[in-house]
Amino acid sequence: MSALEKLCVQKGMKMTGQRRVIAQVLSEALDHPNVEEVHRRAAALDPGISIATVYRTVRLFEAANILERHDFGDGRARYEKMPVGHHDHLIDLETGDVVEFNSEKIEVLQREVAKSLGYDLVDHRLELFGVSLKGRRKRGRQT
Repeated sequence: MSALEKLCVQKGMKMTGQRRVIAQVLSEALDHPNVEEVHRRAAALDPGISIATVYRTVRLFEAANILERHDFGDGRARYEKMPVGHHDHLIDLETGDVVEFNSEKIEVLQREVAKSLGYDLVDHRLELFGVSLKGRRKRGRQT
């Protein structure tokens, strides 16, 4: 049983065979796939899974706080298992790759900014967008 399937069962969800496959695909994802990519992976395991089933299941998992939805600026919602700990994202604008990172310096600075504006920071989400310096060097466009 996949990690997401276990969460679904704990939350009292009925787990059909197709939901199990979708939960497995999302549990095994090391990236942040969009629904079309989840469908491609799920259909490789069960060709009977429709894109509509994937959309409904992803929405159900999101509503149950099993998945976290992200908009990384590419016009498609992307998903990841609900994180256990906090992390931020750096999105490569050329490849669409998403790098997860933690920075205590950034965390401290965000709390300080909120405090200086008269707020107690209770939650936040940070997404950075960039292009790889390595990729620029390969193409001869050093900065």
